[in-house]
Amino acid sequence: MRHGDKVNNLGRKSSHRKAMISNMACSLIRHKRINTTVAKAKALRVFVEPLLTKSKKDSTHSRRVVFSYLQDKEVVTELFRDVAPKIAERNGGYTRILKTGYRLGDNAEMCMIELVDYNELYSNDSTKKTTRRSRRGGVKKAADSVEEVVEATEINNAQESDSAAENTVEVEHEVVVEENIEVATEDTTETDSAENTDTSGEEEKKD
Repeated sequence: MRHGDKVNNLGRKSSHRKAMISNMACSLIRHKRINTTVAKAKALRVFVEPLLTKSKKDSTHSRRVVFSYLQDKEVVTELFRDVAPKIAERNGGYTRILKTGYRLGDNAEMCMIELVDYNELYSNDSTKKTTRRSRRGGVKKAADSVEEVVEATEINNAQESDSAAENTVEVEHEVVVEENIEVATEDTTETDSAENTDTSGEEEKKD
């Protein structure tokens, strides 16, 4: 009889079951989420959460205790170095089970088990609740936003007018420079023609 037997044997002997859950715990710590059946996920949660609590106190004894369950040095190092600081402020409930449907073939209920602090979609830090007190506050905010938009448009118009004025000044300056150049070229041509006429008159007198 199985009176008081609360352990889910998962259809395996004790040695096989312990090895399987240990490997699943290593995969969960390494990849932060895994897909499995709901029965295995519940058994894994009972196994791995005490180890996560033990990792909060980084000592040689804690590392040896965790290594006795996981039997993987790299996973133990990652647990104490990366995962433990992330879950330091959480008092239990380090994992989350999300049901994903039923498996084709044997119709087993499937799920995804993950570490809570590594899921950014469900974290409370990114989403802040906004409570609406009254309509007046919303009207004031809307009016403030309208005033800000009007000020921004006025500033943009002023900047555009300033840039247009600068462009006109530059164009006028270029026109004046071109006119001065034309006048200077005309003066030089007149002086050259006068000099030519003088030289021709002197040569006629000499003859």
